[in-house]
Amino acid sequence: MAERRGRRRPASLTGRIVLVTFAVALIAVLVTAVVSVQVVQSVAESQARQQLKAQATALVADAATTSTRLDRLTERLAVLGDRFAVVAADGTVSGPARSSVDQEVVRELQQGRTVSTTTTLGGKDAVLVGIPSAGGGVVGVRRVADIAAGNAELIRWIIVALAIGLAVATVAGALLARRLGRPMSRLAAGAGELARGHRGVVIADQRVAEIDEVAQALRTLDAALSASEERQREFLLSVSHEIRTPLTAIRGYAEALADGVVPPGEMARIGAVLTAESERLRRFVDDLLELARLEADDFAIDPQRFDARATVERAAQAWAAACARVGVEVRVELPGEELPVVTDEMRLRQVVDGLVENALRVTPSGAPIVLGARSDGGNVVLEVRDGGPGLEADDAEVAFERGALRDRYRDVRPVGTGLGLSIARRLVLRLGGTIAAGVAPEGGAVFRVTVPEEAPLRSSNIPLAQR
Repeated sequence: MAERRGRRRPASLTGRIVLVTFAVALIAVLVTAVVSVQVVQSVAESQARQQLKAQATALVADAATTSTRLDRLTERLAVLGDRFAVVAADGTVSGPARSSVDQEVVRELQQGRTVSTTTTLGGKDAVLVGIPSAGGGVVGVRRVADIAAGNAELIRWIIVALAIGLAVATVAGALLARRLGRPMSRLAAGAGELARGHRGVVIADQRVAEIDEVAQALRTLDAALSASEERQREFLLSVSHEIRTPLTAIRGYAEALADGVVPPGEMARIGAVLTAESERLRRFVDDLLELARLEADDFAIDPQRFDARATVERAAQAWAAACARVGVEVRVELPGEELPVVTDEMRLRQVVDGLVENALRVTPSGAPIVLGARSDGGNVVLEVRDGGPGLEADDAEVAFERGALRDRYRDVRPVGTGLGLSIARRLVLRLGGTIAAGVAPEGGAVFRVTVPEEAPLRSSNIPLAQR
């Protein structure tokens, strides 16, 4: 509780979107403002140069078309303020702006070239334009500060427009955040309902594709949880039924023995029934424990190199007597060369034994059970085939689900606990292999186990999640 109280609540999606939108808009506004001021200043300076050039050109033209000499223009420029100066043919500079004209500008004008450069006027940065004429020329100068002052109003309106844009972007970000945040909040609420154990939670379609994918995933999770819990309920009902049946028989005979109503001649028969029912109960409990161990992450695997043919042969020998008692023939199909494999031999033998036991339960007298092994492109394939009733086309898809075949055929053919094939599948997965069911040439079912010859087992503990 203290940890939960001390942990900071994470920021909401809506708040993050608004914050990111504002930050992006602010950066865009600042960049735009800087660029806009530079552009406005550059354009203003260019216009100022054009104006100075036009005025200087007009003065030169006026002097050329009148009797006024160029070196007498100084008197006429006085009315224009401190923005102009006159360069005479001998290099003499006169006029209010003469302090801004250096010798480099004088030489350029004397050589008949137009001048456009920067200078100072009254100690302030300024732009300068010179127009040549009659060995000299007319020079116009304008302070940069005067140009900027003329653009201040324009820059203020640009800043106002950018501020409005920032406000609009922030509002748009808030609206977008609400549009995205509300569906996500509803999806989070739906996920919370699923976590609390509710099923069939209504999760509406979403307009945004990515959010709709989350909604679809939650609907799929809901359906998967419902199916899983239904299978668990069915499994528990099946387990309780399987346990109750032998317990009922054991309890009934035990009460009869306790009451002394069993004739002495029936003692042996009743003892045999009690032994058979207790053995049935033991096998069922063992299957449940084995299944629980297979679900654990610390299930032990002991890899070793051995010949798979020997494993199949030993399994056939072990089951020969049990098969002979019910008239079932055991056959072995093995290649002449060795089948080396690196895996856990005890677990592989456990899989084969389980499949043979499953086959023997359904194989009628006179029909065979075939154990085979072969090499197939870097893998070792083990097969257990039988001459029993076989499987339907859709049985192979559910054969390894707990109790699936048992529920289908419990009233048709002999069935076991319904856990054997599920255990076999999990064991094979632990060994890094695969198992599949199909139709055998003998008319019954075939269960085919495929394991790599060099199984990637480097530890004695192989978590199921890694398989």
